[in-house]
Amino acid sequence: MNAPISRQEKSAFRTPVMDLRGLSPAPVTAFTRDGKVDYEANAALAKWLVSITGVKSLVCLGHAGEGTFLTQDEQVKLIETLVEAVGGQVPIIAGITGEGTEVAAKEARRAADAGAIGALVYPSHGWLRFGFQDGAPQDRYKAIHEESGLQCILFQYPDVTKASYNLKTQLEIAAQPGVVATKNGVRNMRRWDTEIPVLRNEFPDLQILTCHDEYLLHTMFDVDGALVGYGNVAPELLVEFIAAGKAKDYPKARKIHDQLLPVTKAIYHRGSHMEGTVALKIALVARGILENATIRSPLRDLSPEAEAEIKAALKAASII
Repeated sequence: MNAPISRQEKSAFRTPVMDLRGLSPAPVTAFTRDGKVDYEANAALAKWLVSITGVKSLVCLGHAGEGTFLTQDEQVKLIETLVEAVGGQVPIIAGITGEGTEVAAKEARRAADAGAIGALVYPSHGWLRFGFQDGAPQDRYKAIHEESGLQCILFQYPDVTKASYNLKTQLEIAAQPGVVATKNGVRNMRRWDTEIPVLRNEFPDLQILTCHDEYLLHTMFDVDGALVGYGNVAPELLVEFIAAGKAKDYPKARKIHDQLLPVTKAIYHRGSHMEGTVALKIALVARGILENATIRSPLRDLSPEAEAEIKAALKAASII
């Protein structure tokens, strides 16, 4: 008797490798004014984003999407909403943030059952403070892929955290079945310039994505695409930015960088990177994409002065 086909093998037969060579926005999660998930507004945001040529996927339930602030039922329904909204135009990728390996694998299974194609695999967040044991990240990716069949994105955290993977760990994760891309946010340009060429050389098919929302110019010439929360508010310009980087057209890339710089400062050069999520929603309201900028605790509203600053930055960049 033949052995049963595993879930990941079935997924491999059904789904080609995601093409992420372009812009992958990480959409915010829209809420009603009383704090409930606004599925209609989230569907509208998704439809707008995928209408822009060059958008290759939508990545939900991450930091920009307040994913860990949603209940399991809300997470599943949001994935289902986005899958229905995009109608197969692009894959939906779910942030997998569960702390334990088994917990994360079950979270991934729920995401796959809801229609997600990919998994942006966050590190176990205890590692941020305490670091990780050698081999633990590799086990996390293996368990998630084997349980769900989702195509996995290696998520490289900032160098200042203890959850930033050394090169050996990155290479071993990249070699595992189901790992198709890396989202690199190391925010240490010495490491970027040293490690990205090695990953590219060892795994030519591994899609390399920058998530340096506030450092895009330096990283844009080395990547296949960008997976950024920034994609919520400036997808048109970011698609052009990526194209300029691929063409090694520094003058054009620099021009776009400079055009976006007021927005970059207003959204990402704040006291905390978490404030960027709040700022993204304010910017989307200014663009007329969202009706309100409601957030969930522990995020806090920004001041009226900050809101005026964000709107002024969008005008300065000719986005509104």
